[in-house]
Amino acid sequence: MRKLLFASAAVLSVFASCSDDKNDTPKPPTTGSGDTVMVRGVMSTNTTWSANKVYKLRGYTYVAAGAKLTIEAGTKIISTKDSAGVLVIAKGATIDARGTSEKPIVFTSGEKTKTPGDLGGVIVAGAATWNNNHTIIEGAVDDAFKNFGGSNDADNSGYLQYIRIEYAGKAVAEGDEVNGLSLYAVGSGTTVDHIQIVRGLDDAFEFFGGTVNAKYLIAYNCADDDFDFDDGYRGKIQFAVSVKDPAFVDNKGTSGDISNNFEFDNSNGKKEFTITPNTFPIMSNFTAIGPNNATGTRTEFGYGMRMRRGAKFLLANSIVAGGQKAGLDIDNDSTASYYKQGISGLKNSILHAVTKPFNVDLLNNTALLTATDLQALVTGRDATLNVASASDIQLTDAFNNAAPNLAPKSGSPALTRGTKFEGQLNDAFFSKVSYIGAVDPTNDWTKASWTVWNK
Repeated sequence: MRKLLFASAAVLSVFASCSDDKNDTPKPPTTGSGDTVMVRGVMSTNTTWSANKVYKLRGYTYVAAGAKLTIEAGTKIISTKDSAGVLVIAKGATIDARGTSEKPIVFTSGEKTKTPGDLGGVIVAGAATWNNNHTIIEGAVDDAFKNFGGSNDADNSGYLQYIRIEYAGKAVAEGDEVNGLSLYAVGSGTTVDHIQIVRGLDDAFEFFGGTVNAKYLIAYNCADDDFDFDDGYRGKIQFAVSVKDPAFVDNKGTSGDISNNFEFDNSNGKKEFTITPNTFPIMSNFTAIGPNNATGTRTEFGYGMRMRRGAKFLLANSIVAGGQKAGLDIDNDSTASYYKQGISGLKNSILHAVTKPFNVDLLNNTALLTATDLQALVTGRDATLNVASASDIQLTDAFNNAAPNLAPKSGSPALTRGTKFEGQLNDAFFSKVSYIGAVDPTNDWTKASWTVWNK
């Protein structure tokens, strides 16, 4: 039987329609074949979505402050293109979505022919600190739920574990979008691990400030940036994968922006690049696979890593390969200065790109850092190996987009160079593994049953 669920079967105060009209009025329950529950509006009390039903998001669905949404392992949540449903966990609300390897929670398209944008995405808003670069949540979220951020860096928004988000992405206007998973000022008390974003229309993961930590993340065939960090994000991430489809990018409109494996910003350019707290993620054991100039590669692809607008970063023990325009691009004086001083670093990693490994751009003081200077710092001080060919990294089948195998072969520099967990990486959060990149060749977590490929 099909049902129409408004909040937890209660009267709602705010509604989101299937046509994105947030002022729609509730409609009576409808019946039909199957056991599908139609969901929209506001959940103001604790609610559970059970695995024996399918939940269909119609427009925007909100979990209000003080309420908790529990999603059982194995639950399926769908959306269709006419509504591109968005689930919003508002500031002060919590989500308990704990799937398992055998029973992941899946957000996906309900269309017969599935395409990116059939689903809007998932947004979680927390009360951790951020730098006020963005002051409201992007993507036409209702005014009652658009705020995020606070002063509690240990804020707990709940659990997100063993989840797939497929065919997401919603562009309300240029630069005003819903990503696969958007985390707004989410605090370190929140648990995030084993999340895969598949065939998204915009960014896969975007972190807007906050301090949330994460492990085991996969961005697969998403159109824009796979890991996008903004607004003073300062969390830790380990074991993460980015794989690009050479033929799939988003519509850039007039922005001239490009698709990257990583993009780091402190400001969006409308505010000073040095606003605090600074964007400064601490990361280890990533494998990022770009288009590598495969046949049909779109011209909108940019860099393996794009650092700009005052962002700081530390990426260690990682592989970045196949970037089109450059492997590591640094823009703007403040970002360049942070790298030159050793505050930022690409350390003990392996880097490859198609056109050139290093690029420095948009500096007012062009003598501050050149591409030659950057190369010397990365390969010298930071002990990263720059290879001329992606094949030199010796990954099993990294550029087979339908079934990528990211495990290093015997003799790969990912296995022979060793790893370093020093300074900020000498932290209990990080597993002190011996291999560079995201994948242990003896136990490949990316092939577990909760993941999907060839989409």
